[in-house]
Amino acid sequence: MTSRAISAAGALFFDETGRVLLVEPTYKPNWEIPGGAVEQGETPVEACRREVEEELGLQREPGRLLVVDWAPHNDEDRILFVFDGGTITDAHEIRLQAAELRSYEFVTPEQAGQRLVPRLARRITQALRARELQETRYLEHGVQA
Repeated sequence: MTSRAISAAGALFFDETGRVLLVEPTYKPNWEIPGGAVEQGETPVEACRREVEEELGLQREPGRLLVVDWAPHNDEDRILFVFDGGTITDAHEIRLQAAELRSYEFVTPEQAGQRLVPRLARRITQALRARELQETRYLEHGVQA
């Protein structure tokens, strides 16, 4: 049996105090980071750029890759990429895509861990550490392998 992994890419954005940007989707109960599925023929960087523009109205080039996480879910293999989105100095730049996102908020890393589903919280914790140490991490289920 051949695996057909689903890939997704997202970005970690920060405010000037180091808080993390989370978004509240309209289509599910849990908070997320900006991002989404990698489409056929699209690279993870291209997907991240497109999703950030679609969801937040920001035209930003994704920064350094922070983590790659192999994280199967619901009988699907998933490979998830998290890039450094950099700092947003003016939140008025953000224009939410109302059909997909209800709201956004900058939160502390601790608050992010409480709002995110455990598998995403593990991934974001590792991404924050990778950013701090200027490295890229390979994860399996959000745990450094």
